[in-house]
Amino acid sequence: MSMKSKSFFLSFLLCCCLQQARSQRYDSLVNLSNGRTAVYCSKGFEARARETGSRVEKAYRFLSGWLQFEPTVTLLVLSKKDWSRYTPFPVYGMPHYDDKQTLVVAAEDNEFWNSFIPPAGQLPPDLARRVQEVYGGPDGRISMKPFFDLLAIHELGHAFHFQARLNMQRKWMGELLVNMLLHAFVAEQEPSSLPALTLFPQLVVNGGTKGFIYTSLQDVHDRYNEIGQQHPNNYGWYQCRWHAGAASMYDQEGKQLTLRLWKALQAQAVTLPDAELLRYLREQAGATLSDFILNWDQTIKR
Repeated sequence: MSMKSKSFFLSFLLCCCLQQARSQRYDSLVNLSNGRTAVYCSKGFEARARETGSRVEKAYRFLSGWLQFEPTVTLLVLSKKDWSRYTPFPVYGMPHYDDKQTLVVAAEDNEFWNSFIPPAGQLPPDLARRVQEVYGGPDGRISMKPFFDLLAIHELGHAFHFQARLNMQRKWMGELLVNMLLHAFVAEQEPSSLPALTLFPQLVVNGGTKGFIYTSLQDVHDRYNEIGQQHPNNYGWYQCRWHAGAASMYDQEGKQLTLRLWKALQAQAVTLPDAELLRYLREQAGATLSDFILNWDQTIKR
């Protein structure tokens, strides 16, 4: 057997072994894998998983063609019952990137999503009507599901930057980047979903910071895991600010700003001090991005 044949055979054998190990790991889930994304879901939630998997596959094609990189991705769509079995993350409903290739999302509406629903009586009539139009179900019940359904693409963005080995410079930069990737995908591939993506973050940001312990970018860099796991609503506020920022920056410069940020992070392997990082981002990505970071504290709605 030639060296080339041996190499091909070993690669094939490794691929088979990895596939078998993954199948055994998710043996109690339904395997719906198709395309470049492996998809597993809790029994009884196949329709939801097919819908989410189809969107992730569509986003994978869009992002891989745009960023010229193809990560390995497994999507888990889990019931509340299965959540603790397949992920150690304590908050059911919070989408997350579980390891080097696994995206985890909830299969069911849940308390975490519902905790962000503003009381209708506290909203101005016009805004309450928009919330009903965007997030209201056939029975009139408000659900944040249309927003959280889109966050599988946010988690897919993490697969891209982690596996491409980008130095994200700060923990919050990884979140800002994937929100920019998410917004670009929705704006260009699913524009009908823009209201669901943008209205919820506006509600949270406009609600102010009362009751939140942390609000600065330095806070979330230093206490990333603590905030995400012990203060999920505080963490949700951060995400909504990054979502709102991503929307604003896209409206100003389109998806090219996101590509410039990707290339800037790709090119800089050394972690830079704050002042140097801002200067580097201004030079490589532009003032729109660096000003958003620089003015973070000044633009917080208390």
